[in-house]
Amino acid sequence: MNDLYQAVTERVVAALEAGTPPWIAPWQDGTAIPSNLATGKPYRGINVLMLHLETAARGFPDSRWLTLKQANALGARVKRGEHGATVVFFKWKEVGEEASEATDETKRVVPMLRAYTVFNASQVEFLPERFDLGQQPQWHPAAEAETLLRESGATIRHGGNRACYLPGEDLIQLPPPAWFPEAEGYYATALHELTHWTGHSARLNRPLGGRHGIEAYAYEELVAEMGAAFLCAHCGIPSHLEHAAYIEAWLAALRHDKRLIFVAAAAAQKAADFVLGTAHVAPSPEAEALAA
Repeated sequence: MNDLYQAVTERVVAALEAGTPPWIAPWQDGTAIPSNLATGKPYRGINVLMLHLETAARGFPDSRWLTLKQANALGARVKRGEHGATVVFFKWKEVGEEASEATDETKRVVPMLRAYTVFNASQVEFLPERFDLGQQPQWHPAAEAETLLRESGATIRHGGNRACYLPGEDLIQLPPPAWFPEAEGYYATALHELTHWTGHSARLNRPLGGRHGIEAYAYEELVAEMGAAFLCAHCGIPSHLEHAAYIEAWLAALRHDKRLIFVAAAAAQKAADFVLGTAHVAPSPEAEALAA
């Protein structure tokens, strides 16, 4: 099987070189998190980036995906000549190790990366009417973002012209909302800083240590960029690149570490889960498998 880590990393590198970060949603409304049409569940972590890349490259108007088996089960079918996209899933496999003095046989569990093929909803015909995009409920992006900020419990102080998270004081500093041309820009910036806020030792304990081959601040900004993009997509707010100055550092690190984007995406998903109030659930296999 081809090296999935390397293949995904090469696509991320190409997107960054082209000035289109793959964590920013490419749909017309700039908001949708890719989801499985059949189950309604959103894709997570690295799969969000992979499906964003497919959408940007192929111009799909829909953010929903499904497997061939799911399409057939719904009475639909993939259009002739269409090609699918790859998503990945981590499974755990028990493997044997060499016997030690204490035991005749030892076992350990290791993560295995598996690839699956999915098709965009626009590649499928004869879908039941209930899957019509026009029937989606109305959404109020600013209100949803305001709710996340308020219910997070984060201390937010307004004033000055800088947006930052101050770990020593454990507070988020933002310019006054009125200084932003649009409310969406204010909330996108605030959610970026809120992602940094999740890393405090009292919460997810994501210390500035980075990963081998990338400076600590550059790694944390990569996590924050993706975490904020996930939160913006949840709220329905277009995300944007907050710290373009780090692109060269990210590129250099990605070219030498094919697992970096998987690790950072898992950390970003964990941060988004915390903000969304789901940090009490068991860690995803992806997060556990790539935390090392």
